[in-house]
Amino acid sequence: QVQLVESGGGSVQAGGSLRLSCVVTGITSHSNIIGWFRQAPGKEREGVASIYRGSGRTHYSATVKARFTISQDNAVNTFYLQMNSLKPEDTAMYYCATNSPDKAPSPLTAAGFDYWGQGTQVTVSS
Repeated sequence: QVQLVESGGGSVQAGGSLRLSCVVTGITSHSNIIGWFRQAPGKEREGVASIYRGSGRTHYSATVKARFTISQDNAVNTFYLQMNSLKPEDTAMYYCATNSPDKAPSPLTAAGFDYWGQGTQVTVSS
């Protein structure tokens, strides 16, 4: 059974940093992609960053590129999202997600991801 558990959210002032963690269990395929998504109240869920478990290839949305970094530690099945230079508009619930091995989702499109964590809240104050 695939499970994802996020942690590391919190409240910071603008310009600060946070590191989110996502522990993933139940996946064995190197074709899995791990994505970080966020959803603010009243807005659609948007892809922030993703990484292919096998190759390590990464993708970022334009709004976070150069500020956020996604990484993985396969030894402990943990995926990270380092968030620097945070802005109030980064405030949202952040989720990690992964796909079924028989699917190849677009790396920043929520529709193709089948398994989701419960989310961790990030609040950035001005």
